[in-house]
Amino acid sequence: MSLPASLPSVADLNAWCRNTMGEHLGMEIVEVGERYLVGRMPVDKRTHQPMGLLHGGASVALAETLGSIAAVLQVDRSKQACVGLEINANHLKGVRSGYVVGRAEALHIGRSTQVWEIKIRHEETDALVCVSRITMAVIDLPAAKPAQA
Repeated sequence: MSLPASLPSVADLNAWCRNTMGEHLGMEIVEVGERYLVGRMPVDKRTHQPMGLLHGGASVALAETLGSIAAVLQVDRSKQACVGLEINANHLKGVRSGYVVGRAEALHIGRSTQVWEIKIRHEETDALVCVSRITMAVIDLPAAKPAQA
């Protein structure tokens, strides 16, 4: 599978995320490449669990956001879309404040599926916080129907 001719800018990708859960949680895309995507998320009251640590669900939301965006960048968006089939996460270290940074890297880009690994690290210490893997289905979009005369 070949990469689309050009990648959107970081600003374009952040605009895609407006009015989404990612924006609500403070996620932002910071770097985009041919087979990877990097984003960050604050560890604060929006992403804490009751004990004051980063909520595992927030880590999974960051992983799914990065994996999903990275996947759709690998297809012709006028003809195909990518949807999540499965995601898993191993939570390795607690974080109370600052930012976490996730890097999604392609493990497999096929015609009908993609597999992405997302490693989430604490921005200040570089400690590995979470490792996630998402499997995406590549689906064909319905063909546009010609206008009726």
